Amino acid sequence: MGANAILRGAGLIVAALFFALPGSVSRALAQDVGVDVGGSVFRAKNPETKKKTAKPDTTAKPGNRSTGNTRVRPAVAERIEDLLEKGNEARDARRFTDAEAAYKEILRLKARDARAAYGLGNIYFDQQRWDDAEAAYRNSVAWAPFEPDAHIALSVVLVKPRAAGDNAKRFADAEMLARRSVQLDPKNAVAWDRLGVALQTRGIVNSETEHSYRKAIELDPQFAVAYAHLARVLNKIGKASESPGLYQKATELAKDPATLNLIAESLQAEQLWPQSEPVLKRALDLDARNPTSLLLMGRMLVVYKRYQEAEPFLKSATEVSSRAFQPFNLLGRAYLGMDRFTDAEATYERASALAGLGERKQLAGVFGFEGVGDGYLKARQKENAVRAYQRALELDPANSDAAQKLARAKAN
Repeated sequence: MGANAILRGAGLIVAALFFALPGSVSRALAQDVGVDVGGSVFRAKNPETKKKTAKPDTTAKPGNRSTGNTRVRPAVAERIEDLLEKGNEARDARRFTDAEAAYKEILRLKARDARAAYGLGNIYFDQQRWDDAEAAYRNSVAWAPFEPDAHIALSVVLVKPRAAGDNAKRFADAEMLARRSVQLDPKNAVAWDRLGVALQTRGIVNSETEHSYRKAIELDPQFAVAYAHLARVLNKIGKASESPGLYQKATELAKDPATLNLIAESLQAEQLWPQSEPVLKRALDLDARNPTSLLLMGRMLVVYKRYQEAEPFLKSATEVSSRAFQPFNLLGRAYLGMDRFTDAEATYERASALAGLGERKQLAGVFGFEGVGDGYLKARQKENAVRAYQRALELDPANSDAAQKLARAKAN
């Protein structure tokens, strides 16, 4: 099975570094739009069932397959296969609640089913629920330690930075998991590609990183993702002259939105924001509701302060990824840029329900409730400004700027 088919387009993770933006865009805005869109740039294949329609697994070594230690009766085993198929179909249709229920029912029937845990990881990943995805994939790896797919997926999750926790440890684990997946299946192009990503995320940009991407291309010359990854790493090791051709090759090979998202995200990471727009338009032509395409397009438009154009893309992203922080955060930023302070306040409030510790501090700042308060104050809406500043302090009691502004607003 080719790498593109396995992942339906794997993703570039540039999670360790903030994007450097064009000179006309402030550094504060660079922090505001974020560095990692997450979502479905990477999309692991569904766990395979044992039904007649299932294709043989070509990624695991013979004799290494395992779905957990618990043995079950034949009738229960058949029920598990039905539920697995149901969960897969629901995931493909983006009926995540139904998919989650199906996979969890499997775990009720068989407590250590690695395929069900892997399926749960997939749907949590699709919804950008990173902590849940990590926990599910870790279970899958523990219950089926010789399956490369879960190792790869967990490696992808771990290179996404979190506001809380030891990111350095996560990045090191991501590299270990990628190396393990290469050991389990040395001919797996995706595994080699993820090793390159894990190394790059740790700041290791050298001949080994380059070799990992070139090995992925050698194993699967149609693997568009690896061409884009290689292009980016060559820019960093003094071989930038090769990059344009590699990006072009990646674009030519891209057949699905996820791969196009990768290319667009990589271009944005290289500050080639305008070049990402036609790539994203092509992705959205293929799938107008793709959450990552919508978010990347919205982010690009916010960067260039094209807020009105960004709004419909980001609103759609919040509908598709209703439990993800970043779509609401960026939509709130667009409303703030358009001086629609009531809409910004309401949208940031929705984002706050999904925010982690670091994200709560972000929402308390000038590109969050503090900025909303500033807007209200400029519009001479003192009571609204006081409310916004108070909300900023609820989210981040250490925000001294918001505290000072609140005191002044109350005094005047």
